[in-house]
Amino acid sequence: MNPLKSLSLISCLFVAGVAFAENYPYRDDMLWVTVPDHSDWLYETGENAVIDIQLYHYGVPVDSLSVDYAIGEDEMPADTTGTIMINRGKARIDIGTMTEPGFRDLRLTAIIDGARSSHHVKVGFSPERMTPYTEQPDDFLQYWRDAVEKDKQFPLTYTSEPVEKYSTDKMSCSLVKLQLNPEGRAMYGYLFIPKGDGRYPAVMTPPGAGVKTIKDPMRHRYYGEGGVIRLEIEIHGLHPELTEEQFAAHRKEIGEYLMTGVENRDSFYMKDVYLGCRRFLDLLTSLPQWDGKNLFTQGGSQGGALAITTAMLDERVNGCVANHPALSEMSRYVTGHAGGYPHHIRKDLSLATPELLRTYQYYDVVNFARNLKCPVRMTWGYNDNTCPPSTSYIVYNVIPSVKESLLTPVNEHWTSEETERGHYRWIMDNLKK
Repeated sequence: MNPLKSLSLISCLFVAGVAFAENYPYRDDMLWVTVPDHSDWLYETGENAVIDIQLYHYGVPVDSLSVDYAIGEDEMPADTTGTIMINRGKARIDIGTMTEPGFRDLRLTAIIDGARSSHHVKVGFSPERMTPYTEQPDDFLQYWRDAVEKDKQFPLTYTSEPVEKYSTDKMSCSLVKLQLNPEGRAMYGYLFIPKGDGRYPAVMTPPGAGVKTIKDPMRHRYYGEGGVIRLEIEIHGLHPELTEEQFAAHRKEIGEYLMTGVENRDSFYMKDVYLGCRRFLDLLTSLPQWDGKNLFTQGGSQGGALAITTAMLDERVNGCVANHPALSEMSRYVTGHAGGYPHHIRKDLSLATPELLRTYQYYDVVNFARNLKCPVRMTWGYNDNTCPPSTSYIVYNVIPSVKESLLTPVNEHWTSEETERGHYRWIMDNLKK
């Protein structure tokens, strides 16, 4: 059966919250609308894709305007360039096809009244048949089993203090500081617990990339207020109430953490992160308010990656939700095709040393996805240049457990509020009774 038959699909260009989409910039004078001739933005390899283009200035169709275009594979340099004319607000272009599964990207640029405006749209060619470049080392599972067992030898140690500003009449909030190891490394998290005498499912939510505060901890307040324990974490051991100046100083001090220690699988910065996220599950399952059976991970981008890795490292997890996971197919750029965030190899191919490539194999989300056992919900957008659709499809394609996907083609590196609430509903629908 074609896996796409099981996918949920949003192909409508105008969606709730559209003002915040990068495809439709808030308060922008220019509006691009690009419509593939396949409503799902998907083609079989060998089929040509034709894109209808519309361009509006202050809502008025642009007429007799020259538009530069460049066409190339997902995240790759253009292989075709040229110019088309927008007449009465419209144009059409055949962007060709692909002989191998993947994505093709149409990039458009126009200048009107001296201002430059750009837009792009990606369409897929048999992406359900995409396969990984990343190989799984023979000792991958044993390596992480040993790491987890060693990590468990350090006793669960954390502090907790109430945070009134994030507490409501339906949930309490505490700031927890979890010690990761005897060397003193720690992580913080905002822990939301429903008020009452019940027992509740729990969700651990890791963060997106960067050295920063825990972003918008109240964005998902409907979890705590709706009967779910939720833990929003950071990964660098930085108190979330630091000032921006303090975070800036720490960013400078920590540097490019996704390259720190990457020459060796044991020294890589992300080893403590992967194990720390799993250790947070020990904290959640120790709570007297936990229901004893329902434990989920959920996140986006780097957080989507960590949701998957954590779910694989701990079989207590019975559901995983991941938006456009980063750290996926990180080495794929060496083949001349799109790879995943953090894109270090795309920026500098000389970084693809045997040591780095070897370390990547132990940390690439693809190899964790290959070994998932719990149900998974994934969502991603085709226009994403941070975590390109090629890598999300590859991750999804290798998941052996029960899975479903919400495809949102128009999305770049974002999700709507309704998509986020859909994750909550999926978790509630997948609770063990």
